[in-house]
Formats: sequence, structure tokens, C-alpha cells
Amino acid sequence: MNELETRTIRKVMRRIVPFLILCYFVAYLDRVNVGFAKLQMNAALGLSETAYALGAGLFFVAYFLLEVPSNLALNRFGARLWIARIMASWGLVSALFAFIDPISRSLGVSNEVTFYTLRFLLGVMEAGFYPGVIFYLTLWFPAIYRARVVSLFMLAIPFSSIIGAPLSGALLGITGAGLAGWQWLFVLEAAPSVLLSIGVIFYLTDRPVLATWLNKEEIDWLDTRLAQEAKEKVAAGHGHMSLWQSISNPRILACAAVYFCLNAASYGVAFFLPSIIKGFGVSNLQAGFLAALPFVFGAIGMVTLSRNSDRTLKRREHVAFALALAAVGVAGAGMVSAPVLILGLLCLGQIGVSSVPPLFWPIPSSFLTGASAAAGIAAINSIGNLSGFFGPYMMGYLHDKTGSFTTGLILLGSVAAIGTVIALRLKVESETPSAAVAPKGAVAH
Repeated sequence: MNELETRTIRKVMRRIVPFLILCYFVAYLDRVNVGFAKLQMNAALGLSETAYALGAGLFFVAYFLLEVPSNLALNRFGARLWIARIMASWGLVSALFAFIDPISRSLGVSNEVTFYTLRFLLGVMEAGFYPGVIFYLTLWFPAIYRARVVSLFMLAIPFSSIIGAPLSGALLGITGAGLAGWQWLFVLEAAPSVLLSIGVIFYLTDRPVLATWLNKEEIDWLDTRLAQEAKEKVAAGHGHMSLWQSISNPRILACAAVYFCLNAASYGVAFFLPSIIKGFGVSNLQAGFLAALPFVFGAIGMVTLSRNSDRTLKRREHVAFALALAAVGVAGAGMVSAPVLILGLLCLGQIGVSSVPPLFWPIPSSFLTGASAAAGIAAINSIGNLSGFFGPYMMGYLHDKTGSFTTGLILLGSVAAIGTVIALRLKVESETPSAAVAPKGAVAH
């Protein structure tokens, strides 16, 4: 059985995870490339720091409104078609940011209004992608593997910044065909999303029973294992929830609060990181390379802490530790003035920020199953992502008021500290006894 389990998990891992990493890579790149475009875009369109921050955050308001319906649609229509729809539509909207000025003139509205509208539409189109993938992974991987699998999937975030930050900095230097560098950035970084949406249709498989790339023995083992875990959740009273119950359950709301605190620090820093580093007196290209450095440390921390979380099964403690690192790093960066210290503390904070999601998502997955999992995971992500509006907006607003990022960084670090306290109080289900120890060699990082 150990050999069968090892073989099956390896096949599923190699088939699904690399492709999902690629998809999320371009998704996250389209989500945060506005931070680099801002270095030229604000002056070109006449946007203030507050206006930019408001537009950046409106993406997450749309996320909040539509993530639960989108995830339920994914559960109904299948991941393959729904994820393809999401990727094609967000790629097209992302490209439209290059043409804000002509769109505004043709509609007779201000550039601010067009920027706000497109950011909101980008959130509408992308809503459901991330929680949809998290839910999709629960259909393929037993609980014991999920922290490491999610950590591998979420390596797309630091890698999108490690690769995307220097790339975005370089694209700002391109001109031609009547477009400035920031406009080319939007067009060229949107194209992969549209192309990958076609690949999703032909490559992904909705459920194990449909996997022609697994043999019958492997399908039977995986279905049996996942069904056993689902039955244990039902026996524990977690298997049947209405939609309202799944989004109002106190445990789900507690999880959402933790995720809210994380995302405030995460996106509040991410959307302004290029501007913070640009303040060191470096060029756009240099800012791109320096902005990648925190995510190198984040990737290392994510994999290391996730492996230890799966080994010890101390999910809550690992989440709290990572949030504490985020709090110290982000707040500390606001308390020092030397560029080397600021960058070093942001690297520390990014270790925590990058590590929390793969450590965190096995917690709600431990007590949710089926349609309740689709709704519950989406509810946690949508409520948590409201701070994607709060964090960037407060950074922009406080910068306009004070002339620096100091107050904003201290505020966001304090929010992460609150998340640390809440995380320590989360109730975590014991994981399947039969899955307490992963077979040696089943998953390789």
C-alpha cells in the first residue's frame, strides 16, 4: 500500500502542481504589476497616492462580493472550464489598463474613474481563482499532503515577484507603437493568462475518476482515501452545512480574521514595495532586482516551514510563528531609516507573509468537505481579502498625509500582530490517524 500511495501521489503531483504553479504565477503577476506600473503611470494619468491606493484595493472588494458564488460555480461546472474562463477574462481586462487614457476620453470620464472601474472588473474576473485552486487540490490530495502541496503551489507568489519584479522594471524602459513603458508592461504581462486559459481546458482533469493518466488501481486507492477522510469529517459533524452556515460558522470567521490580518500586511506592502525601494535612490531596473530579494527569502521560508508543519502537524503554532515574523519585519521596516535595514526587515517580514497561506489552509480543510468546503474556503478567502483593500488604501492615504511610508508600515505590522494572537486561539482538527506520517519519498520538494 505504501508503494501504491507513493506512486499515486507522485503522479498526481507531477501532473497537476507544476501547471497550477504556472497559472498562479501569471495571475499574481497581473494582480501586482500595477505596483511597478505606478512608477510611471501615476504621473502619466494624474493619479495621487490615495487614488492609486483606492484603485489597487477595489480589486479586493470585487473579490469579496464574488468569490463564494464563483467557487460554487467551480464546484458545479468543474474546475477545468471555470478556471479557463477566469484566466481568459482577467487577462483581457489586465491588458485594458494600457489604454486608460483613450478609454477615459471616449467615455467622457476621468482617468481616475476608469482606473477604479478596471481594477474592480479585474477583481470580478479573477474572483474564485485562488480559493478554487485550493478547493481543487482537496479533490486530489489527502489531508496529510496539503500543506506541502499548497506550499509548492504558492511558490508561484514569490517566484512571480523574483522573476516578475526585474522583468517589470525592465519593461518600463520599453517604448514604441505609441505606448509608454508602463503600457507595454500591462499588455505583455497579460498575454500569458489568455494563452494559458486554452491550456487549462485540455490539460486539467476535474476529478480522479476522470484521470486517464492514472491506472485503475491508483484511482481506486485515491478515491477510497479521500472518501474515508470525507466520512470522518461527516462523523465529526463537519460534513453537512448550508451555504449560510458555511459562511457564518464561528470557526470559519476566526480563520477569515487570521487571513484578513495576513493580507493587510501582504498587499499593503506589495503594492508599494517598488515605491519604497525607489525611495532608496535607485533606477527602475535596480528597484526591480531589489524588490525581488524579499521574495527569495519568502520562498525559502515557505518551503521550510511547510515541511516542518507536515512533519509535526502543529498547524496553529506554525501559522502564529509566521505571522509574528511578518509583524516584526513589516513594523520594524517602518521604524528604521537606513535602506539596508529597511530591506532586511522587509525580507524577514516576507518570510512570514509567504509562509502563512500554505501553513494556514490545511486548518479549514480539516473540518470542511464537499460543497461546504467550496463555500467555506471561498468565504475565508473573500473576507480575508477585504484587507487587500484596507492595507493598500491605508498605505496610500497615510503617505499622502505624512509624506512617508513609516506610519503605514507600523500600522500593517500591528495588524499582523493581532493575527498572531487570533491564530493561537484557532481550533484545529486532528488529522486522519492513518495519514499521520507520510510515506517516505511520497512527495519531494
